[in-house]
Amino acid sequence: MTDAMIEFRDVSKRYGSLVANDHLSLTIRRGELMTLLGPSGCGKTTALRCLTGYIRPDEGRIFIDGKDVTDVPTHQRELGMVFQNFALFPHLTVRDNVGFPLMIRNLPKDQRTKMAADALRLVRLEGFESHYPRQLSGGQQQRVGLARALVYRPKVLLLDEPLSNLDAKLREEMRFEIKELVTRLGITAVYVTHDQAEALALSDRVAIMHRGRLEQVGTPEEIYEQPQSRFVAEFIGLSNFLEGRIEAVDGASMRVTVGDLRLTAPALPHTGPGQRVLLFVRPNEIELLGPDEPAGENVFEAQVEKATYLGDSMDYRLTFGQGLALRVQGDAQRRLSPGAPVRLRLPRIRCWAITAG
Repeated sequence: MTDAMIEFRDVSKRYGSLVANDHLSLTIRRGELMTLLGPSGCGKTTALRCLTGYIRPDEGRIFIDGKDVTDVPTHQRELGMVFQNFALFPHLTVRDNVGFPLMIRNLPKDQRTKMAADALRLVRLEGFESHYPRQLSGGQQQRVGLARALVYRPKVLLLDEPLSNLDAKLREEMRFEIKELVTRLGITAVYVTHDQAEALALSDRVAIMHRGRLEQVGTPEEIYEQPQSRFVAEFIGLSNFLEGRIEAVDGASMRVTVGDLRLTAPALPHTGPGQRVLLFVRPNEIELLGPDEPAGENVFEAQVEKATYLGDSMDYRLTFGQGLALRVQGDAQRRLSPGAPVRLRLPRIRCWAITAG
Protein backbone atom coordinates (compact mmCIF):
# COMPACT_ATOMS: atom_id res chain seq x y z
CA MET A 1 0.00 0.00 0.00
CA THR A 2 1.46 3.34 -1.04
CA ASP A 3 0.94 6.68 0.68
CA ALA A 4 -0.74 8.11 -2.44
CA MET A 5 -4.53 7.88 -2.71
CA ILE A 6 -4.94 10.20 -5.73
CA GLU A 7 -2.45 11.03 -8.45
CA PHE A 8 -2.74 13.47 -11.33
CA ARG A 9 0.06 12.62 -13.74
CA ASP A 10 0.72 15.33 -16.34
CA VAL A 11 -3.01 15.99 -16.85
CA SER A 12 -4.07 18.54 -19.46
CA LYS A 13 -7.55 19.61 -20.53
CA ARG A 14 -8.35 22.17 -23.23
CA TYR A 15 -11.54 23.82 -24.40
CA GLY A 16 -10.63 25.10 -27.84
CA SER A 17 -7.83 27.62 -27.33
CA LEU A 18 -8.44 27.74 -23.55
CA VAL A 19 -6.08 25.56 -21.52
CA ALA A 20 -8.02 24.71 -18.33
CA ASN A 21 -5.44 22.28 -16.93
CA ASP A 22 -1.86 22.57 -18.12
CA HIS A 23 0.24 19.45 -17.41
CA LEU A 24 -1.10 19.13 -13.87
CA SER A 25 0.84 16.72 -11.63
CA LEU A 26 -0.31 16.36 -8.04
CA THR A 27 -0.24 13.61 -5.42
CA ILE A 28 -2.87 13.56 -2.66
CA ARG A 29 -1.93 11.39 0.29
CA ARG A 30 -4.08 8.75 1.89
CA GLY A 31 -6.22 10.26 4.66
CA GLU A 32 -5.38 13.93 4.01
CA LEU A 33 -7.66 16.84 3.21
CA MET A 34 -6.27 18.63 0.16
CA THR A 35 -7.78 21.91 -0.98
CA LEU A 36 -7.61 23.10 -4.57
CA LEU A 37 -7.59 26.88 -4.19
CA GLY A 38 -7.58 29.66 -6.73
CA PRO A 39 -9.59 32.39 -8.44
CA SER A 40 -12.42 31.71 -10.87
CA GLY A 41 -11.12 30.22 -14.11
CA CYS A 42 -7.89 28.86 -12.60
CA GLY A 43 -8.72 25.23 -13.47
CA LYS A 44 -9.60 23.80 -10.06
CA THR A 45 -13.14 22.71 -11.02
CA THR A 46 -11.88 21.18 -14.26
CA ALA A 47 -9.36 19.17 -12.25
CA LEU A 48 -12.14 17.97 -9.95
CA ARG A 49 -14.36 17.02 -12.90
CA CYS A 50 -11.50 15.06 -14.44
CA LEU A 51 -11.11 13.25 -11.11
CA THR A 52 -14.81 12.39 -10.96
CA GLY A 53 -14.86 11.17 -14.56
CA TYR A 54 -17.44 13.72 -15.69
CA ILE A 55 -14.89 14.86 -18.28
CA ARG A 56 -11.87 13.09 -19.70
CA PRO A 57 -8.45 14.76 -19.84
CA ASP A 58 -6.90 15.30 -23.24
CA GLU A 59 -3.53 14.16 -21.91
CA GLY A 60 -2.18 12.46 -18.81
CA ARG A 61 -3.54 9.84 -16.43
CA ILE A 62 -5.44 9.85 -13.12
CA PHE A 63 -4.97 7.20 -10.44
CA ILE A 64 -7.10 6.42 -7.37
CA ASP A 65 -5.63 4.03 -4.79
CA GLY A 66 -3.03 2.88 -7.30
CA LYS A 67 -5.57 2.12 -10.04
CA ASP A 68 -5.62 4.00 -13.34
CA VAL A 69 -9.19 5.36 -13.51
CA THR A 70 -8.76 7.70 -16.48
CA ASP A 71 -11.19 5.61 -18.55
CA VAL A 72 -13.27 4.22 -15.66
CA PRO A 73 -16.92 5.41 -15.46
CA THR A 74 -17.83 7.79 -12.65
CA HIS A 75 -20.01 5.31 -10.74
CA GLN A 76 -17.12 2.83 -10.53
CA ARG A 77 -14.59 5.26 -8.98
CA GLU A 78 -15.83 4.93 -5.36
CA LEU A 79 -16.20 8.68 -4.84
CA GLY A 80 -18.56 10.63 -2.59
CA MET A 81 -19.54 14.10 -3.81
CA VAL A 82 -20.87 17.15 -1.94
CA PHE A 83 -22.19 20.01 -4.10
CA GLN A 84 -22.52 23.74 -3.48
CA ASN A 85 -26.28 23.75 -4.19
CA PHE A 86 -26.99 20.79 -1.83
CA ALA A 87 -28.65 18.86 -4.76
CA LEU A 88 -31.25 17.23 -2.50
CA PHE A 89 -34.48 15.74 -3.86
CA PRO A 90 -37.26 17.97 -2.45
CA HIS A 91 -39.91 15.20 -2.62
CA LEU A 92 -37.82 12.71 -0.63
CA THR A 93 -37.34 12.58 3.13
CA VAL A 94 -33.93 13.00 4.70
CA ARG A 95 -33.68 9.22 5.12
CA ASP A 96 -34.50 8.60 1.46
CA ASN A 97 -32.19 11.35 0.23
CA VAL A 98 -29.31 9.81 2.16
CA GLY A 99 -30.26 6.29 1.10
CA PHE A 100 -30.67 7.15 -2.59
CA PRO A 101 -27.11 6.10 -3.59
CA LEU A 102 -27.78 2.74 -1.90
CA MET A 103 -31.08 2.30 -3.70
CA ILE A 104 -29.51 2.72 -7.14
CA ARG A 105 -26.94 0.13 -6.05
CA ASN A 106 -29.86 -2.25 -5.34
CA LEU A 107 -29.11 -2.77 -1.65
CA PRO A 108 -31.97 -4.29 0.41
CA LYS A 109 -34.26 -1.79 2.14
CA ASP A 110 -33.37 -2.85 5.68
CA GLN A 111 -29.66 -2.45 4.89
CA ARG A 112 -30.33 0.96 3.31
CA THR A 113 -32.21 2.07 6.42
CA LYS A 114 -29.41 1.01 8.76
CA MET A 115 -26.64 2.58 6.64
CA ALA A 116 -28.61 5.82 6.25
CA ALA A 117 -29.12 5.97 10.02
CA ASP A 118 -25.38 5.44 10.57
CA ALA A 119 -24.53 8.22 8.11
CA LEU A 120 -27.00 10.63 9.72
CA ARG A 121 -25.49 9.86 13.11
CA LEU A 122 -22.09 10.86 11.73
CA VAL A 123 -23.37 14.33 10.86
CA ARG A 124 -25.49 14.71 14.03
CA LEU A 125 -28.90 14.58 12.33
CA GLU A 126 -30.51 11.77 14.32
CA GLY A 127 -34.24 12.43 14.63
CA PHE A 128 -34.50 14.22 11.27
CA GLU A 129 -35.05 11.08 9.18
CA SER A 130 -38.68 11.92 8.30
CA HIS A 131 -38.11 15.60 7.56
CA TYR A 132 -38.11 17.02 4.04
CA PRO A 133 -35.36 19.37 2.76
CA ARG A 134 -37.71 22.39 2.93
CA GLN A 135 -38.03 21.83 6.70
CA LEU A 136 -34.27 22.11 7.26
CA SER A 137 -31.89 25.03 7.63
CA GLY A 138 -29.10 25.55 5.11
CA GLY A 139 -26.56 24.01 7.46
CA GLN A 140 -28.77 20.98 8.06
CA GLN A 141 -29.30 20.52 4.31
CA GLN A 142 -25.54 20.56 3.80
CA ARG A 143 -25.16 17.92 6.52
CA VAL A 144 -27.66 15.76 4.64
CA GLY A 145 -25.50 16.19 1.54
CA LEU A 146 -22.46 15.07 3.55
CA ALA A 147 -24.30 12.05 4.90
CA ARG A 148 -25.42 11.06 1.40
CA ALA A 149 -21.84 11.34 0.10
CA LEU A 150 -20.51 9.17 2.94
CA VAL A 151 -23.31 6.60 3.20
CA TYR A 152 -21.73 4.02 0.88
CA ARG A 153 -18.29 4.49 2.42
CA PRO A 154 -16.37 5.85 -0.56
CA LYS A 155 -12.59 5.88 -0.78
CA VAL A 156 -12.53 9.61 -1.50
CA LEU A 157 -14.79 12.51 -0.51
CA LEU A 158 -15.01 15.40 -2.99
CA LEU A 159 -16.40 18.78 -1.94
CA ASP A 160 -17.08 21.40 -4.63
CA GLU A 161 -17.55 24.86 -3.04
CA PRO A 162 -19.86 23.20 -0.48
CA LEU A 163 -20.29 26.25 1.77
CA SER A 164 -20.73 29.02 -0.80
CA ASN A 165 -24.53 29.13 -0.40
CA LEU A 166 -24.41 29.50 3.39
CA ASP A 167 -24.20 32.73 5.37
CA ALA A 168 -20.93 33.74 7.01
CA LYS A 169 -21.70 32.34 10.47
CA LEU A 170 -22.86 28.98 9.09
CA ARG A 171 -19.84 28.77 6.80
CA GLU A 172 -17.53 29.13 9.77
CA GLU A 173 -19.43 26.49 11.77
CA MET A 174 -19.58 24.03 8.87
CA ARG A 175 -15.91 24.31 7.92
CA PHE A 176 -14.91 23.06 11.38
CA GLU A 177 -17.52 20.31 11.28
CA ILE A 178 -16.23 19.11 7.91
CA LYS A 179 -12.64 19.13 9.14
CA GLU A 180 -13.55 17.20 12.30
CA LEU A 181 -15.60 14.65 10.35
CA VAL A 182 -12.90 14.01 7.73
CA THR A 183 -10.27 13.64 10.48
CA ARG A 184 -12.44 11.28 12.51
CA LEU A 185 -13.22 9.04 9.53
CA GLY A 186 -9.65 9.11 8.21
CA ILE A 187 -11.02 9.54 4.69
CA THR A 188 -9.13 11.20 1.84
CA ALA A 189 -10.87 14.44 0.86
CA VAL A 190 -10.46 16.96 -1.96
CA TYR A 191 -12.01 20.37 -1.29
CA VAL A 192 -12.45 22.99 -4.02
CA THR A 193 -12.85 26.65 -3.08
CA HIS A 194 -11.82 30.21 -3.91
CA ASP A 195 -12.10 31.23 -0.23
CA GLN A 196 -8.64 31.61 1.33
CA ALA A 197 -9.92 31.48 4.92
CA GLU A 198 -11.68 28.17 4.27
CA ALA A 199 -8.55 26.70 2.72
CA LEU A 200 -6.32 27.74 5.62
CA ALA A 201 -8.78 26.55 8.28
CA LEU A 202 -9.60 23.17 6.73
CA SER A 203 -6.62 21.82 4.90
CA ASP A 204 -3.77 19.49 5.67
CA ARG A 205 -2.25 20.85 2.45
CA VAL A 206 -3.28 23.47 -0.09
CA ALA A 207 -2.67 23.38 -3.86
CA ILE A 208 -2.89 26.89 -5.29
CA MET A 209 -3.81 27.02 -8.98
CA HIS A 210 -3.39 29.85 -11.47
CA ARG A 211 -4.12 29.75 -15.20
CA GLY A 212 -4.38 25.97 -15.21
CA ARG A 213 -1.07 25.35 -13.44
CA LEU A 214 -0.02 24.63 -9.88
CA GLU A 215 1.65 27.69 -8.35
CA GLN A 216 2.50 26.09 -5.02
CA VAL A 217 1.58 23.09 -2.87
CA GLY A 218 2.18 23.08 0.88
CA THR A 219 0.71 23.22 4.35
CA PRO A 220 -1.40 26.27 5.23
CA GLU A 221 1.56 27.60 7.24
CA GLU A 222 3.99 27.16 4.34
CA ILE A 223 1.60 28.77 1.86
CA TYR A 224 0.90 31.76 4.10
CA GLU A 225 4.34 32.34 5.57
CA GLN A 226 6.59 31.32 2.68
CA PRO A 227 4.85 31.93 -0.66
CA GLN A 228 7.01 31.12 -3.65
CA SER A 229 5.55 33.68 -6.05
CA ARG A 230 3.97 37.11 -5.98
CA PHE A 231 0.65 35.58 -7.08
CA VAL A 232 0.54 33.29 -4.05
CA ALA A 233 1.58 36.05 -1.65
CA GLU A 234 -1.13 38.38 -2.98
CA PHE A 235 -3.83 35.71 -3.18
CA ILE A 236 -3.31 34.41 0.36
CA GLY A 237 -3.85 37.30 2.77
CA LEU A 238 -2.73 40.91 2.58
CA SER A 239 0.84 41.65 1.54
CA ASN A 240 3.22 44.58 1.14
CA PHE A 241 5.84 44.41 -1.61
CA LEU A 242 9.07 46.38 -1.72
CA GLU A 243 11.27 46.12 -4.79
CA GLY A 244 14.97 46.07 -4.02
CA ARG A 245 18.40 44.81 -4.98
CA ILE A 246 20.62 42.41 -3.05
CA GLU A 247 23.64 44.22 -1.66
CA ALA A 248 25.29 41.31 0.14
CA VAL A 249 24.63 37.74 1.31
CA ASP A 250 25.97 36.61 4.68
CA GLY A 251 25.08 33.01 5.49
CA ALA A 252 21.34 32.74 6.16
CA SER A 253 20.78 36.50 5.81
CA MET A 254 21.06 39.07 3.05
CA ARG A 255 21.09 42.85 2.92
CA VAL A 256 18.73 44.44 0.43
CA THR A 257 18.68 48.04 -0.78
CA VAL A 258 15.14 49.46 -1.06
CA GLY A 259 15.30 53.08 -2.18
CA ASP A 260 17.47 54.77 0.43
CA LEU A 261 16.86 52.01 3.01
CA ARG A 262 19.04 49.01 3.88
CA LEU A 263 16.96 46.04 5.04
CA THR A 264 17.94 42.57 6.25
CA ALA A 265 15.97 39.49 5.20
CA PRO A 266 16.41 35.70 5.15
CA ALA A 267 18.69 34.76 2.25
CA LEU A 268 17.07 33.48 -0.93
CA PRO A 269 18.62 30.32 -2.43
CA HIS A 270 20.58 30.67 -5.67
CA THR A 271 20.76 34.47 -5.52
CA GLY A 272 23.65 36.88 -5.09
CA PRO A 273 24.65 40.54 -4.97
CA GLY A 274 23.12 42.71 -7.65
CA GLN A 275 20.02 40.55 -8.19
CA ARG A 276 16.61 42.22 -8.01
CA VAL A 277 14.14 40.82 -5.47
CA LEU A 278 10.73 41.59 -4.04
CA LEU A 279 10.56 41.75 -0.25
CA PHE A 280 7.13 41.08 1.15
CA VAL A 281 5.76 41.39 4.65
CA ARG A 282 2.24 41.01 6.01
CA PRO A 283 0.56 44.18 7.37
CA ASN A 284 -0.08 42.54 10.77
CA GLU A 285 3.58 41.52 11.14
CA ILE A 286 5.01 45.05 10.92
CA GLU A 287 5.71 46.49 14.38
CA LEU A 288 4.76 50.04 15.31
CA LEU A 289 7.37 51.23 17.84
CA GLY A 290 6.92 53.61 20.72
CA PRO A 291 9.03 56.79 20.94
CA ASP A 292 11.29 55.33 23.65
CA GLU A 293 12.00 51.98 21.98
CA PRO A 294 15.58 51.65 20.72
CA ALA A 295 16.43 51.60 17.03
CA GLY A 296 17.82 48.45 15.50
CA GLU A 297 17.68 46.19 12.48
CA ASN A 298 15.05 47.11 9.87
CA VAL A 299 13.81 50.12 11.87
CA PHE A 300 12.93 53.34 10.04
CA GLU A 301 10.64 56.35 10.20
CA ALA A 302 7.39 56.89 8.29
CA GLN A 303 4.30 59.06 8.33
CA VAL A 304 0.63 58.11 8.66
CA GLU A 305 -1.24 58.94 5.46
CA LYS A 306 -4.55 57.17 6.22
CA ALA A 307 -6.00 55.53 9.34
CA THR A 308 -9.04 53.21 9.34
CA TYR A 309 -10.71 51.73 12.43
CA LEU A 310 -11.55 48.01 11.96
CA GLY A 311 -12.90 47.21 15.42
CA ASP A 312 -10.22 44.88 16.73
CA SER A 313 -7.39 46.67 14.90
CA MET A 314 -6.36 49.86 13.10
CA ASP A 315 -5.45 49.77 9.42
CA TYR A 316 -2.86 52.33 8.31
CA ARG A 317 -1.30 53.46 5.07
CA LEU A 318 2.16 54.74 5.90
CA THR A 319 4.51 56.59 3.56
CA PHE A 320 8.30 56.73 3.78
CA GLY A 321 11.44 57.20 1.73
CA GLN A 322 11.10 58.25 -1.88
CA GLY A 323 7.42 57.71 -2.60
CA LEU A 324 7.21 54.29 -0.89
CA ALA A 325 4.21 53.09 1.12
CA LEU A 326 3.23 50.23 3.41
CA ARG A 327 -0.06 48.95 4.73
CA VAL A 328 0.20 48.23 8.47
CA GLN A 329 -2.33 46.81 10.93
CA GLY A 330 -1.87 47.67 14.59
CA ASP A 331 -3.56 47.52 17.98
CA ALA A 332 -6.84 49.45 18.11
CA GLN A 333 -5.97 50.62 21.64
CA ARG A 334 -3.21 52.80 20.18
CA ARG A 335 -4.55 55.06 17.46
CA LEU A 336 -2.43 57.22 15.20
CA SER A 337 -3.88 60.13 13.26
CA PRO A 338 -3.12 61.07 9.64
CA GLY A 339 0.04 63.16 9.49
CA ALA A 340 1.56 61.66 12.63
CA PRO A 341 5.18 60.46 12.51
CA VAL A 342 5.80 56.82 13.41
CA ARG A 343 8.72 54.40 13.68
CA LEU A 344 8.46 50.93 12.17
CA ARG A 345 10.24 47.64 12.47
CA LEU A 346 10.09 45.01 9.72
CA PRO A 347 11.11 41.85 11.62
CA ARG A 348 13.86 40.16 9.64
CA ILE A 349 12.32 36.69 10.02
CA ARG A 350 9.02 37.99 8.60
CA CYS A 351 10.57 39.92 5.72
CA TRP A 352 10.53 37.28 3.00
CA ALA A 353 12.05 37.62 -0.46
CA ILE A 354 10.80 36.48 -3.86
CA THR A 355 12.84 36.62 -7.03
CA ALA A 356 11.72 39.62 -9.10
CA GLY A 357 11.05 39.44 -12.83
